[in-house]
Amino acid sequence: MGVGGYEDIRLDRTGQAEGFDAIGDRYDEAFPHKEGQVTAGERLLTRLPAGSRVLDLGCGTGLPTSRQLVEAGHKVTGVDLSAGMLALARRHVPRADFHRADIADLRTGGRYGPGGPEDLGRFDAVVAFFSLLMLPRVEIPLALRSVHDLLLPGGMFTLSMVEADVDDFAIPFLGNTIRVSGYLRDELRQVVAEAGFTVLEEDSYAYAPHTTEVPPEEQLFLHCRRPA
Repeated sequence: MGVGGYEDIRLDRTGQAEGFDAIGDRYDEAFPHKEGQVTAGERLLTRLPAGSRVLDLGCGTGLPTSRQLVEAGHKVTGVDLSAGMLALARRHVPRADFHRADIADLRTGGRYGPGGPEDLGRFDAVVAFFSLLMLPRVEIPLALRSVHDLLLPGGMFTLSMVEADVDDFAIPFLGNTIRVSGYLRDELRQVVAEAGFTVLEEDSYAYAPHTTEVPPEEQLFLHCRRPA
């Protein structure tokens, strides 16, 4: 990849958080069912011991995943870059703990990462539903390595992306513009494996949002483990 870590690249989140601040509740209206995400959460729950610590990376409004995990008795920490989304998440899932943070803040030595000044600790599982696709491709392997370091040995990682061969591509989204990246499924599996994860299972779903502005998409879900 040619870079050693976040310190070697210039982070650019221009417009990303602001776009999601403006979208607010319309996100859940445009993506109302999330069957694949709910099913992936249910599959994760079958693998977690009672009272596990779970990080919801890019938690958005907290629906459905943070609420699903809390209602199953787990201790949930959610992080997101959008203050507007976090305000909704705190209202939707008051028993979870939410922080406004960039994925780079979770790297080793970062503000919330291992050894950082506000270290969130280690987790039994991490979920990242459609959050890493908001990063340029150069950052995705770094984000995956950060997730690896946040997990306890043997910890679970559930990841979802939209299948697409794009990198930092600007798209219209619910009246705003955001930038997204994606991989074709074989390449996604390779990137995840190179970050140190074992891919246990894979699912895919065709999904049509309830808006004509956002086209139908193929959603990929990878169920992974950090080796013990």
